[in-house]
Amino acid sequence: MTSDGGWGAEEDRRRYERALMTLVQDATVRIHRPPSGYAPEGPGDFLGSGFFIAPSWILTCAHVAMRGEGGAVNVVFRSDRYGGDRAEVPGRVVVALPGARPPGATGWPAPDLALVQLTRPVEHSCVHVTERSGGLLWGSDIRCVGWADAPGGELNLLSGAYRVRGAYGAADDVDQLVRLDEDWLVPGMSGGPVVDFARGEVVGVVKSQLDRQQGGIAVGIERLRTLKVPATPMEAETDDVYQAVFHAHDRYHADRHNSAAGTERTWADVQSELPVPPGGVLGPKRRADLLGRLAELAPPASTRSLLNLLDGLPGVHSRDHRPAPRGWRDGLGVLYDTEARDRTARFELIVRYCLGVLAADRPHGRLSVRNAKALWGWAKTIADVELPRDLRRRLDQEWADIRLGLEQNRQPAVPPPAAEPVRDGERDGVVLRIDQQGWARGRYDWRVSVGRHTGEAQPIDEDSRGVPLDTVPDRLAAALTEAFRRCDEPGSPAVLYAVVAPGQFGLPVDGWTLSPDGPSLGSVRPVVLSSSYRGPDGAGPDEGEPGPPPDTPGPGIRAEVVDCEDDVRVRVPEVAGLRALPPATVPVLCRYGSRPDAEATAGVVRLIDAGFAAALIQRRPAEADLVCRDFHRGVGRTVPEAGTRERLPWAVHELRRGVSAGRSELYWSDGIALYVRDTPHELPGADDPFLVAP
Repeated sequence: MTSDGGWGAEEDRRRYERALMTLVQDATVRIHRPPSGYAPEGPGDFLGSGFFIAPSWILTCAHVAMRGEGGAVNVVFRSDRYGGDRAEVPGRVVVALPGARPPGATGWPAPDLALVQLTRPVEHSCVHVTERSGGLLWGSDIRCVGWADAPGGELNLLSGAYRVRGAYGAADDVDQLVRLDEDWLVPGMSGGPVVDFARGEVVGVVKSQLDRQQGGIAVGIERLRTLKVPATPMEAETDDVYQAVFHAHDRYHADRHNSAAGTERTWADVQSELPVPPGGVLGPKRRADLLGRLAELAPPASTRSLLNLLDGLPGVHSRDHRPAPRGWRDGLGVLYDTEARDRTARFELIVRYCLGVLAADRPHGRLSVRNAKALWGWAKTIADVELPRDLRRRLDQEWADIRLGLEQNRQPAVPPPAAEPVRDGERDGVVLRIDQQGWARGRYDWRVSVGRHTGEAQPIDEDSRGVPLDTVPDRLAAALTEAFRRCDEPGSPAVLYAVVAPGQFGLPVDGWTLSPDGPSLGSVRPVVLSSSYRGPDGAGPDEGEPGPPPDTPGPGIRAEVVDCEDDVRVRVPEVAGLRALPPATVPVLCRYGSRPDAEATAGVVRLIDAGFAAALIQRRPAEADLVCRDFHRGVGRTVPEAGTRERLPWAVHELRRGVSAGRSELYWSDGIALYVRDTPHELPGADDPFLVAP
């Protein structure tokens, strides 16, 4: 902490400390041994602490996480930002440093770090982690946070004030440990975050207490750079755990800093209250924005290539930093320690670093021109304010050369997924129709049929007596099983079309199962929504005014979010405005939610009236302060990669399979639904007689 003279009123210091500790504590978790079933506030099977370092990723100690059976743990975290409610979710150890305790060792060797990945998506807070190479600086005033046993058999969240007194091992030693003094560390706090209060960021992990004395041992965050580098060239960001975690971390904080939703202070907001905010001349807010833009790019091809980029900048000594930088964020951290003392020179370094990133080789794919323009746009804004005109002219020319190369080497459109064994238009599908009874509120009729690709429907079963909605999945399991048996082919499951009213598009049919322990329908086969409402006066949407042109076999579709701007819900355009969208548009409803209100339902109706053949709908709860930029990015990638609207059911199916398999990079898609206008047979009207049940 800086001296008192660096602050204004003492109340300013207290307000900052309270705000920072709230951010840290919200992201600090308890780690327990599975299986679940213990009382969440009880002492049983408590292993230690950890903290969310990125969405669905927890950093803790290896000696904490590896005590779980087979690398499985249960994580208890704060699920309500405005209260004390806590939730429990399973997790699995993805990587540990080292991977096992040597035989005969009394403790876990350094660096004693582990990354735990949640096996299902949940909403939670994340800490902000330093990008500097040496976060735990000698003499630093820090706080340690973690869970520990308390009187009465409960578990309490504890914190203490400490000071860095030295280190065991040199800076380039993989097993370097940092010694803390001045306060007690309590069993159970292992794995908790170490926070530098002077910079307002997490810099390490609590490892252990000292034997019968105050203080303890911590591990610097930079030790994660020693994670194993993939032996083969990366095909995707997720091939390297280090890059996947920190890219997700930086996108998370940039999204929240740039979002118009919510009123609570972000990490960048709180850091800005410091007498000497982190981020050098950038400050915390510009830094958060830049790190988010860097995280949109493919990582460096190698550590060597990153070091070469940094060494080409004046006054930068990248090889003095141990462990060596691995990602773009690490390179930015190196720039904070340059010999450039002049403000203009420091800004020039940052702009030139951005140009170097744009010109760098890529380990997988080519650089997106859109993302490249976004990074250069940020850098040019800085240059226009901070740099002299002649220098700006030279930098503009360098960007022009880089952009020309990007345009010339633009990656061709991503080829569509391999064709399914039988195209949907050439095969049967299963149709489930659910109708609310007009004379009995809250009760529903259902029918299951096989929709022949020739147009007719083959009845399977129905129930017109009216049942509560929550009982429908169990009642129709046998009928769906029979229908799937008639349609599925080896390696090619049939599509399930769920026909419901627009106000029921939040129905999670894809999450239903046919048996208590069976997989969800959406993870086994494509599940899409269709509407029992067929447009004005009962006419199909393609029977009224002209709508978007029909699908063509060529690629080129793109997503367009129509109900959300800058994380704020907006009204879906009128039908005329929707029809003015380009023909290749797939509309996206980001704010439909799980229980849509009248306006959300009306927005769906306008999409149907406009005649779109397909639309994507997010059904997760849509609170006013929801930050949804990850969802926007995801649909922006998924729709073009599908190639055509015909392949969208299979693209959404792959997303659901990934979520079911615990692939956290796809958790943004949890709750997504696909509406399609056409099903394999003529839809019966709501007033048509039901089948006669045998």
